[in-house]
Amino acid sequence: MTSRNWKHPPQSLPQAMAACLKHGQEKHRRSVERIAGLMGLSNPWTIYKWVESGRIPAIMIGAFEHACGADHVTRYLAHAGHRLIIDIPTGRALAAADLQAVQAATHAALGALIDFAAGNAIPSQVIEAVTGAMEQLAWHRENARKADQPELALEGEA
Repeated sequence: MTSRNWKHPPQSLPQAMAACLKHGQEKHRRSVERIAGLMGLSNPWTIYKWVESGRIPAIMIGAFEHACGADHVTRYLAHAGHRLIIDIPTGRALAAADLQAVQAATHAALGALIDFAAGNAIPSQVIEAVTGAMEQLAWHRENARKADQPELALEGEA
């Protein structure tokens, strides 16, 4: 079974909510009933209704994402508002894997731009690749800015 890439930004709010549910089911083995229980909802059909209509109360977004263990709804809202979203860096030392990931992201972005210029890529693919590279570079920019005042490593960070 292949590993799913959870970094692709969703193209709609229902798709983002469905991706959150799928992440909760695949990564945390949580059913919709369990997710509803963690959110304090007595009826799991409420979640199905939200996903179908693409309407979730804003006050429930945080609880929904926390119960699913994914932030696809927040990422969709940020991207729909033409904003980049990055994880907050802690000023930690870089590992070789960090640099390899940013190199792969920038390589993919440049490849998508070259393909687009040649007429071999659709705009959504280019936007996804460039946005991913920009988010990675922004994280490293902020990590370098915080390097002189690193924060405590919490929640199992190295």
